[in-house]
Amino acid sequence: MPSQRKVERTWRTREDPFDGVWEEVEEFLSDDANFEAKTLFEHLQRKYPGRFQDGQLRTLQRRIKVWRALKGPAKEVFFDQDHHPGELGQSDFTHMSSLGITIEGQPFPHLLFHFVLTYSNWETVTICYGESYESLSQGVQNALWELGGVPQAHQTDQLSAAVHQLDGVEKEEFTSRYRGLMSHYGLQPKKIQAGKANENGDVEQSHRRFKQSVDQALRLRGSSRDFGCVEEYELFLRKLLVQTNAGRRERFLEELEKLRPLPRRRLEDETRQKVRVSRGSTIRVRKNAYSVHSRLIGEEVEARIGIEEIEVWYAQRCVERLPRLRGEGKHRIDYRHIIDWLVRKPGAFENYRYKADLFPTSRFRMAYDWLKEHGGSKADKRYLDILYLAAREGESLVDDALRHLIETGEGLKPERVSEIVASGREIPPPTQIEIDDVELGDYDDLFSSWTAENETEFVFEGVTA
Repeated sequence: MPSQRKVERTWRTREDPFDGVWEEVEEFLSDDANFEAKTLFEHLQRKYPGRFQDGQLRTLQRRIKVWRALKGPAKEVFFDQDHHPGELGQSDFTHMSSLGITIEGQPFPHLLFHFVLTYSNWETVTICYGESYESLSQGVQNALWELGGVPQAHQTDQLSAAVHQLDGVEKEEFTSRYRGLMSHYGLQPKKIQAGKANENGDVEQSHRRFKQSVDQALRLRGSSRDFGCVEEYELFLRKLLVQTNAGRRERFLEELEKLRPLPRRRLEDETRQKVRVSRGSTIRVRKNAYSVHSRLIGEEVEARIGIEEIEVWYAQRCVERLPRLRGEGKHRIDYRHIIDWLVRKPGAFENYRYKADLFPTSRFRMAYDWLKEHGGSKADKRYLDILYLAAREGESLVDDALRHLIETGEGLKPERVSEIVASGREIPPPTQIEIDDVELGDYDDLFSSWTAENETEFVFEGVTA
């Protein structure tokens, strides 16, 4: 009956501490709904000294919360999407540094290119080292060839490797290389709005879940998060993905029926760049400097930029394979490329811009420091003679000879290093340690003589020793 219904209380049981000032608070909120309650409370405390106590902040927070729910601006709505098999694949890069992966005990900073089918959530990853076009191309193609088919569309966020940053200037929406990649596979390129990561929600959620899976698998593996090589780590990820994808088999089979066939071949992952070799026998690729052989000075070469290495081509031949540097403003100078002329110009060594690159091992640096201390003005020339010997006879042989001379205390003269290398005699490895047999009788003699000299009578509870 209506008379039996509980009556909702509409009256206050205590005095409203913000009576008389709430209109002022509401005016602030109407102008800018992002004001925090704490900011407005501190404003009231300054404007009305002594009227408001710190404990009343919670009351104001509750009132502002109610105001926002009843009169505040509309909040962003997230609309659940229906995904259809074979329609869309999403991808993104994710950093793995937080998991503490190491390779042979050394930190392994890297990213994963993560590809996900939005209907079945089938996923795959590719190890990479930056958000470059080469990483994007290899990641997409690895995913498609592992998948064995092509969905209708591929969606990314605002990756600079794929999407032009328009800034009001009329340009193509996607970069030419990315459009070429999508065209090769017949994929419709899509992108999300800037700052709207939720539009790439499937792959974003997969980042979190996959990292959790990797972390748990590492814990099961034991306390070590170290791998012997990158290939071993990659195999670890592959096994984990096989287990993860096994639970999505039913929907994945639906996807497979809708996928389009792959093209006849992969598209080349590398980016090609024409560069000219400078007078310093270097080329600049992606704002980094690399040395090439001095024979190529003045010639135009083609740099084929991959994820992990750069190939230098001249006259339809690959003349150099160089490890790719990460970042910008770095350099990699190989002494073998320039030593022929550096030994003829030893005076250039002292202030050479890339001097630090010309110490291939710590022992070469120790040799140079010793020569600077003992060799006087000829130290640079003598060190370059040793470096020239390493280029001709082999770096490891010269390094062993330097180690032998350092351990034995001999002078580090180029002639002596050359003699050791030419002799071909085997130098014991640094881990081989020879220890002479110990004569235990010497300890008996030493102990006996010490006892005779320090013999003392001790009395303890009536016992004499």
